[in-house]
Amino acid sequence: MKKQDAMNRDWIATARTLSQALPYLQRYDNAIVVVKLGGHAMGSLEAMDDFARDVVLLQQVGVNPVIVHGGGPMINEMLKKLDIQSEFVNGKRVTDEATVEVVEMVLSGRVNKRIVQAINRQGGKAVGLSGKDANLMICEQTNPDLGFVGTPTEMHPEVLHNLFAVDTIPVIAPLGTGRNGETFNVNGDTAAGAIAAALKADRLLLLTDVDGVKNADGEVVTELTAEQVHQMTADGVIAGGMIPKTETCLDALNGGVRAAVILDGRAPNAVLLELFTEHGAGSIIRST
Repeated sequence: MKKQDAMNRDWIATARTLSQALPYLQRYDNAIVVVKLGGHAMGSLEAMDDFARDVVLLQQVGVNPVIVHGGGPMINEMLKKLDIQSEFVNGKRVTDEATVEVVEMVLSGRVNKRIVQAINRQGGKAVGLSGKDANLMICEQTNPDLGFVGTPTEMHPEVLHNLFAVDTIPVIAPLGTGRNGETFNVNGDTAAGAIAAALKADRLLLLTDVDGVKNADGEVVTELTAEQVHQMTADGVIAGGMIPKTETCLDALNGGVRAAVILDGRAPNAVLLELFTEHGAGSIIRST
């Protein structure tokens, strides 16, 4: 009897949660949400399936999700296997011709298809592509010293709208094409921000391996304005690897994205918690 009572309470709690989510479900109906899935946030096969289930649920309730993924750890693993040595300039990997071939192989192949298959296993319909497909992301070389590393300068998101129209979830590897046919490796966060801006997305979610933006006391700040981000950066509170992430968020906001969120992709149901609950997850950044 006690076991049955506990089960009943669980079901009641689940029903209450669904009911409380209704305003948020209505809020995001037909919204575009770009999710950057970092390599460190991919975790185990079970974690990938959990993430994929959440993505399929997003689409089922009327959201248009776009997944942009990284894959740094997988690239490092493959370069090591192939005995390709990497050089670094100011902490950034030099991507020579041999390296960019490996990057494309790993990102467009192994990593991209793993995510696509996970979504399809959960009943979704996903298609894998890269920024090279349909000239989605045309790039210029970021820095000659870094080789084939690119910065998006021209976006053509029509292919993504076509996929939305047939209820298909795009899964995008962060590779771009140059005007002379070159292949460029693009930082995953940068690619996600550029795609979100091109789509005028409602939300950009950067799933990473930290809880969010922290203040001087080490506490996560749940809501930030662009002005606060600038001030915290000037004060040295936002530092290190968090600087490029917040810069990506600000660039996306300037490009027309309504809000950007930095959150821990390793947390269960992080995307659903952010979008469909009052307290959200991580740090949300708005223009004002």
